[in-house]
Amino acid sequence: MTYVTYGGVTVGLIILAHHLTVWWPGLKALQASPAHHAGALLPFLLAWSYGVLTILGIGGLIGWTARTALWISNWLGDVALVWGVGGQTGQRASAATYLPLTQAGGAVVLILTAVMVALVKKSRYGSDIKRGAWCGICLGTSAGIAGFAAAPLAVAVNWLGNSVYGVL
Repeated sequence: MTYVTYGGVTVGLIILAHHLTVWWPGLKALQASPAHHAGALLPFLLAWSYGVLTILGIGGLIGWTARTALWISNWLGDVALVWGVGGQTGQRASAATYLPLTQAGGAVVLILTAVMVALVKKSRYGSDIKRGAWCGICLGTSAGIAGFAAAPLAVAVNWLGNSVYGVL
């Protein structure tokens, strides 16, 4: 299991806060066209979900990349907390509802990885997708912030994988 520190959670929250601040269209614009503006958050949200899935215990190169991104985020956040604001570091509690992916769920994550790589390269939302995945990796194992999403995402991906590979 991969652990996140207060610094890693802070980095994830910074990414989330920055994205929401840049996205915020204003109250009047949001009230005038809520579906349009909410739809602009979808690439970030989908990539965030993907980031959570990759940190749930995926092995191989994808898992190593996610754990490395989390390790770097933990380190950067811890340095910022200690040197930036005079705080302290420490390990956050991990998600109590940790649910590993099945073999078929892992296959779905591999397919999603190919889709994410293509979207980053071809979509105009490439930077949103990168930031969303990074944010999901940082917050995916934190029990207090986003750990609640880990179990439903794992169950959904396992179900999808079992449905697809059960048919074949």
